[in-house]
Amino acid sequence: MHTVSFPNLGLEFNLNPVIFSIGNFQMTWYGALIGLGILLAMWMAFRNCKRFGIISDKMVDVVLAGIIGGIIGARLYFVAFRWEDYKDDLTLIFKTWEGGMAIYGGIIGAFLAGALVARLRKVKVLPMMDLAGMGFLIGQGIGRWGNFVNGEAFGSNTNLPWGMTGDRIVSYLSNSTHVTGQAIDAYGLVHPCFLYESIWCLLGFGLLYWYSKRRRFDGEVFLLYLAWYGLGRTFIEGLRTDSLMIGNIRVSQLLAALLVVASVILLLAVRSRIKAAHDDNYLKCYGETEAFQQELADYEAELAQKEAARKAGKAGKGKKGTATESEQTDAEPVFEAAPEVEEDASVTDEPVATDAADSSAENTSVSEDEDKNT
Repeated sequence: MHTVSFPNLGLEFNLNPVIFSIGNFQMTWYGALIGLGILLAMWMAFRNCKRFGIISDKMVDVVLAGIIGGIIGARLYFVAFRWEDYKDDLTLIFKTWEGGMAIYGGIIGAFLAGALVARLRKVKVLPMMDLAGMGFLIGQGIGRWGNFVNGEAFGSNTNLPWGMTGDRIVSYLSNSTHVTGQAIDAYGLVHPCFLYESIWCLLGFGLLYWYSKRRRFDGEVFLLYLAWYGLGRTFIEGLRTDSLMIGNIRVSQLLAALLVVASVILLLAVRSRIKAAHDDNYLKCYGETEAFQQELADYEAELAQKEAARKAGKAGKGKKGTATESEQTDAEPVFEAAPEVEEDASVTDEPVATDAADSSAENTSVSEDEDKNT
């Protein structure tokens, strides 16, 4: 248990990062909130996939690969820049529920794994990235509250009304070697950076979802995501006291700023090409093309054929079962009649022998007549 409070607002929270434990297994709020964010992002993606030109069944493998790649990437990115914390005990790398996930590492990992599987499953990569961008904002907006429960992702001192403090915050600022070169009062109020980023991401999702219905080309929403999130992260990261560092440079702040510049340049360049083409179909979104409509029709026809074959197979098994029962019914009287035939034969043994003798005598008579005629 630990305490997080907002003294100027009269709020204080006694928090337990662990929801429940079973043996050595612990379910934490950090993991549960990240999981909730992923589930909501998936729900959004599956509800909107056809609008982006993606068939939901084909998207399943891409989403799963992206989730796995994102988790691995987020952890490896964090560990790489905090290697001194893990080099003496490598088992700590696997304790993700204790925190230590880097968003940009997750984006890189999810993109690489998802793009690879998308190519294998013949899913258009750019529309998939558009959906992923909106999904990232949902996941980040909700997942940041896991940082709140853990008492992390806070900033430098502030006099703002929503300044926060807590026993873990005081302990970290008093003892950590990762506090960036700032004059920090460990007992003073600090910026709730987790809250800033959560609000920024959820607001961004609302704006991008609205704009996604008006997008001009595939990949545009993802570029807007990089620009929007990068802009907010550039400023928020500058407030934090637990940044990943290379020398005196905040890694995520530098990367965020570079992505903002790169994404804006690409957005302007592509829009300029579209305008110069004077063609409404130039770089048209795949979900609005006849090619996707044909792909969707072919896929639905394939599903219908499989369903018809399944029903036919089921009906065939039913007929086969009925025929077998009929055959068994017809066979039953034969087995019942067999003893009666045997009984009749025993009763008529003597008449049968007499008939045989009479037949022999008739044959002898016929032979004698033939000899006479000869």
